[in-house]
Amino acid sequence: MNRNKYAYVWVSLIVLVFGIIFIPRIVDRIKSGKVVQNDRLSGPDNSGALAYLEIDGKRRKVPSFAFIDQDSLLITDKDYLGKVYIVEFFFTSCPTICPLMNKNLVDIQNEFKDLEDFGVASFTIDPEHDTPTVLKKYAEDNGITDMDWHLLTGDREAIYDLANIGFNLLATQVPDAPGGFEHSGMFALVDKRGYIRCRLDPYGNPKIYYKGAISEADGKNDIGEHQDITILKEDIRKLLKE
Repeated sequence: MNRNKYAYVWVSLIVLVFGIIFIPRIVDRIKSGKVVQNDRLSGPDNSGALAYLEIDGKRRKVPSFAFIDQDSLLITDKDYLGKVYIVEFFFTSCPTICPLMNKNLVDIQNEFKDLEDFGVASFTIDPEHDTPTVLKKYAEDNGITDMDWHLLTGDREAIYDLANIGFNLLATQVPDAPGGFEHSGMFALVDKRGYIRCRLDPYGNPKIYYKGAISEADGKNDIGEHQDITILKEDIRKLLKE
């Protein structure tokens, strides 16, 4: 018998011994319900934990900014230190997602009313039209009452840099788009020290941002995406306790 035939015989013998010894034990474990989570190919469930948004290994902070709000007051990033707050980019004449986003933000505002360590920063991407007077009227018409919800306007390029570079959230002028602009419908969540925070999914991956244009009442949109307002409220509560 040559060497290859000897090797074949030994492999066959090992497989036979394994089957005789171990397969009955595996079957017994399955029947007795002793197969536990650690036997499966899944990691720990990290869903609900909050992480920092990191880019190139560094925690991302909100960049410095200075804009004028609906009351013609100068508001900077320093005014939000010590507060948990939501960031959005919108414009008052938006005919599509902005009304939905701000309706959801009013819902969140009412959930956390009277809390001095909670706020909202809404940056207009149409500052030429959205003057403090226009923003003031928009706030009044849409139930924005929180003293720490600032609707901010100012230098166009500074706002676009803040959106596209500072937050990695789309903001651009597109003449053919509804209302003349395209922008992200996502909310960013910022902690009391100015760091952008995000929820982890069950596999430890960051969600990064929260869908802003789907309400809790609707549950999901026309293409089947589920709302994030419920988990956003949960994560605000977590950060308020830090």
